[in-house]
Amino acid sequence: MELQWVKNALEALLFACGEPVTAAQLAQVLELDTDTVQRLLLDMREEYAGPQRGIVLLQLEDRWQLSTKNEFGDAVKKMLDTRRNTPLSPAALEVLAIIAYNQPVSRSFIDQIRGVDSGSPVQTLITRGLIEEAGRLELPGRPISFVTTDTFLRCFGLSGLEDLPPLHEQEELLPQEDALPAEELTALDELLPAESAEE
Repeated sequence: MELQWVKNALEALLFACGEPVTAAQLAQVLELDTDTVQRLLLDMREEYAGPQRGIVLLQLEDRWQLSTKNEFGDAVKKMLDTRRNTPLSPAALEVLAIIAYNQPVSRSFIDQIRGVDSGSPVQTLITRGLIEEAGRLELPGRPISFVTTDTFLRCFGLSGLEDLPPLHEQEELLPQEDALPAEELTALDELLPAESAEE
């Protein structure tokens, strides 16, 4: 396997994950030994440290993560603030409704209900402070669970989750997978104040 291809693959995996991952996890995906991946990551860390790059490769104990360089912090913050002030997309609202009515839920549960990958909407909702991680579920693989936050309640004018609009009676009859999010989204959308889309 060509060395540069492996480095490119590691970069792609680290970028796609977004969160710290171990060399062992990366090695397993690429079907390489951990020591080799560890050496390549150390090489990549040196390459990223050069002045020609805007990102760095951080080593956090036994885990690795791509991050922006501190010198670009102000520009990155400005960009993230711009994203926070844009209205939520239909996909993000759909994910938010699924979490609100079924929490705590895992990413795989959300993906299964929607039928598509929900990584981007989930990250958007975390960035906006509308959802947060709430530990791991007692399921195979111990997936991370997500719940809504106090910010979610405040944005939607709720004092608690019990104030969520009720779903149609169809919910009690175990609706089809594609019906549930539509019901939840409609109820949540009706509750959404005009100004909260800008939160």
